[in-house]
Amino acid sequence: MSPELISILVLVVVFVIATTRSVNMGALAFAAAFGVGTLVADLDADGIFAGFPGDLFVVLVGVTYLFAIARANGTTDWLVHASVRLVRGRVALIPWVMFALTGALTAIGAVSPAAVAIVAPIALSFATRYGISPLLMGTMVVHGAQAGGFSPISIYGSIVNGIVEREKLPGSEVGLFFASLVANLLIAAVLFAVLGGRKLWAQGAVPDGGDADGTGGGGGRGDAKTTEGTAGTGSGSGTASSPGPTAVAVRPEPGAGGGLGGTVLNPARIATLVALVALVVAVLGFDLDAGLTAVTLAVVLSTAWPDDSRRAVGEIAWSTVLLICGVLTYVGVLEEMGTITWAGEGVGGIGVPLLAAVLLCYIGAIVSAFASSVGIMGALIPLAVPFLAQGEIGAVGMVAALAVSATVVDVSPFSTNGALVLAAAPDVDRDRFFRQLMVYGGIVVAVVPALVWLVLVVPGFG
Repeated sequence: MSPELISILVLVVVFVIATTRSVNMGALAFAAAFGVGTLVADLDADGIFAGFPGDLFVVLVGVTYLFAIARANGTTDWLVHASVRLVRGRVALIPWVMFALTGALTAIGAVSPAAVAIVAPIALSFATRYGISPLLMGTMVVHGAQAGGFSPISIYGSIVNGIVEREKLPGSEVGLFFASLVANLLIAAVLFAVLGGRKLWAQGAVPDGGDADGTGGGGGRGDAKTTEGTAGTGSGSGTASSPGPTAVAVRPEPGAGGGLGGTVLNPARIATLVALVALVVAVLGFDLDAGLTAVTLAVVLSTAWPDDSRRAVGEIAWSTVLLICGVLTYVGVLEEMGTITWAGEGVGGIGVPLLAAVLLCYIGAIVSAFASSVGIMGALIPLAVPFLAQGEIGAVGMVAALAVSATVVDVSPFSTNGALVLAAAPDVDRDRFFRQLMVYGGIVVAVVPALVWLVLVVPGFG
């Protein structure tokens, strides 16, 4: 048995054990990386640790730390009320506002994980407050980021168009952008319909600053509210699309004296809002690292208001950090030993161009669900060059299909964006939310590559 096949089988075993025995998949993946890296790939410790995602570790810790402080001092609740006022109380519009916001950020040049890191904590705090399915809100944020991710001035768009130009392939910058925009917009519409969006429309508007049940009043913010929404907010009962009433536990805001007092800006909240704006400006305007910037801002706020921040470190999503970093370290071992290249070259050597095209789309989707989307596109597009040169497959359609397949799966909890959504969700059953994201990510991996192949590759665009 080849080393590459052994490494794939070990990954399958890791999934099975984690699913059936409730062991943290990240811890299992670290053990697998050690075993396969040492015994099969002949790697030393440095070679194994080369795949450790240090940048993602800092992003997950920094962003969840900063937003834990924002939740503790009531800033996220203030943002929730501001969002309600923005859409005149129509809670059903908020998922679309978050979709558009992340799409706009990536379209003008934000890296997709940076946009998700900024928007997801606010969006998911809103979901918890008003009984919206966390799965709906989180996936709307991620798909919004990918919808704008291939504009001609975006990071993803610039990278893919640069690869196409380097490989001397026909390309269409506008075509690539609209392929991703339309694909993610259609997926978002389906998600909105399936995961409770219609019930949110039926719920109507909530009073400005009022509660999810539409009664307003504002008093007693610490009580559990009941709303017609979707489950998945942390009780562990029901499914993400169950139609019954959902109890939404709303924590009292620090300093909230009843009524609308919890939405009043105080110095700590003003400073936190300034910190959040500074995070956006630092990441988008000065290309600073989102994780390091978030940690720095969180430390400043903790120093100034230690009482609000005392428990924030404990609210960092450490189990999620272990899970994601462990799995990505194992994927790094696979890349180091050539497993991913081996699989791609095997598909590229198939003599039937259309079959090779759909298999490459699936490889891009499967691997990207666990690894860098940009890295996968950078590897797969050159692998497609030999059969694209034969003229039987349109280059424009093939490149667009690969790009969509490799990025739409970023809802997976093992990808950077999915991990950020999982880590940012407050007051949820994380194991249950993880399973929901994993199942949804599996559906996307199974369905979307075939659809984009059928729509973009089979007709022969380009």
